Amino acid sequence: MKKKFIVPAILSSAMLVGSIPAFAQTANSSLASSGQVSKEWNEKASVPLFVKERFAEKFTSSNAVNAIHYLKKNQDKTGLNNPDKNLKVKDTQKDTLGMTHVRFNLAVNGVNVEGSEVVVHFNKNNEVVSVNGRINETITDDAVDTTASLSSNAALKKALSSVNAPDELTYEPTSELVVFPFEGKNHTAYKVNVNFMGDEPGNWFVFVDAKTGEVIDKYNGLMHADEMKTQKGAGKGVHGEHRELHITQVKEPNSGTRFALADYAHENLGGIETYDAKNDNTSSNDTLYVGNSAAFISDYDRAAVDAHYNSEKVYDYYLNEHGRNSLDGKGMAIISKVHYGTNYNNASWNGRWMTYGDGDGQFMTSLSAGLDVAAHEMTHGVITHSANLVYRNQSGALNESFADVFGALVDDSDWEMGEDIMAPAAKADGVTVLRSLSNPNSVVVSNEQRRSYSTNGGVYPDHMDEFYNMPTSVDGGGVHVNSSITNHAAYLIGQELGREKLGKIYYRALTVYLTSNSDFSDARKAVVQSATDLYGEGSAEEAAAKSGFDSVGIY
Repeated sequence: MKKKFIVPAILSSAMLVGSIPAFAQTANSSLASSGQVSKEWNEKASVPLFVKERFAEKFTSSNAVNAIHYLKKNQDKTGLNNPDKNLKVKDTQKDTLGMTHVRFNLAVNGVNVEGSEVVVHFNKNNEVVSVNGRINETITDDAVDTTASLSSNAALKKALSSVNAPDELTYEPTSELVVFPFEGKNHTAYKVNVNFMGDEPGNWFVFVDAKTGEVIDKYNGLMHADEMKTQKGAGKGVHGEHRELHITQVKEPNSGTRFALADYAHENLGGIETYDAKNDNTSSNDTLYVGNSAAFISDYDRAAVDAHYNSEKVYDYYLNEHGRNSLDGKGMAIISKVHYGTNYNNASWNGRWMTYGDGDGQFMTSLSAGLDVAAHEMTHGVITHSANLVYRNQSGALNESFADVFGALVDDSDWEMGEDIMAPAAKADGVTVLRSLSNPNSVVVSNEQRRSYSTNGGVYPDHMDEFYNMPTSVDGGGVHVNSSITNHAAYLIGQELGREKLGKIYYRALTVYLTSNSDFSDARKAVVQSATDLYGEGSAEEAAAKSGFDSVGIY
């Protein structure tokens, strides 16, 4: 009798608590029936906004002042009252189409309202052509006292205790005072970000009431050299492939010249660096991966070779296809850490770097072997620095879905995820991929607890009528499961248009239109609008985008 393997949560970790509302037509009734929406999020605290102008209003220039002028003049269209008082500029970006996008946070007394963002879009003729985002309609009804009785240090201590953080953190925690809508009330709270490694690594966001010190809500957002001259090196990957690498000579005391997996060959990039995490569950002992020669060919080297090689491949994709310089678009260093944990069947993005386990040798091999895995994790980094989709429920499923879609676009040999990291015993047991964009129903949801929420026999869903209604304590409300629905929509669009056009449309949707609390319905609007922007109203590309989402029940 063959041994059955249970797949661990892969490519990101799950969230623990909290919920946001869902506005996709089919999903709305499903989530409402689970009791999540009414219980944990103000009904009017995250209202979707989408205005498309048929007769554009023209201005002398595309800037925040004129965006506010438009919003103030058109309050009846947007439902956004007193925008000149309640909006704070987050950033302004101009794209390759000549369009300008001004992104605002909703704020009270200068304090940002969590989850409320508005984006005003100008065309190249300085005309406002659309507005989208999510707004909090209760802000104008409720007087919000934004003063804090609690200090930020006290809030930090509460946050650290609430997530059982170890003494060693990977970087200094951050704390921001926000207005946080939760259970029918707008709380003034500290949003504390705490990041650590260990047996149960976390990138926690904890909301601490700024008056009482109570932890209101929390979720885990872990998505699962002197002057040096870069030169060419080589290595052997996990599956024995020969890899050409960019490496750097380093001189160490008493060791002479050695060679590091550090690539500084790319202009305006902080580098591509690969570290050895040494299987010890800490980050303080991690070191840049260094060898005695320019050839990295030992068995222990293989995971590092693939992580280094694949990171450059993904960097090149985003630069060449989308003009994006690294994960933040500004040339941040791309850091990977291999040999994390012991028999660790996971990979993650923790907000700063990618981490790859070695696998247990039965279900998985070293996770750095998968180009689609690297693209998935690095895309989480792109998402962090663009839409910043909250990692739970439908917004979290979109986070996972966009990471899967770009994983399949970079590793363009198929439409499956994880085929290169499955170990022989798993393959012998019929488990050859983690997820399939082309045929989600062909893959069984291996986690028994998640599978218990299915209505389709326990396979990944490909339509909204198979949506898994999970509490946020299980897979963050289904981020790794329900993502297959929007994955399949992307696959169908890609079959009509090809990978290149799909990538351009999805990249634009992610970086221009989506906001932190976007749901499946918002994603449809963002993808369709992006196709319209790029290829014209009434185009075949716009029709394909609509058809893809229609086919999976997102109308």
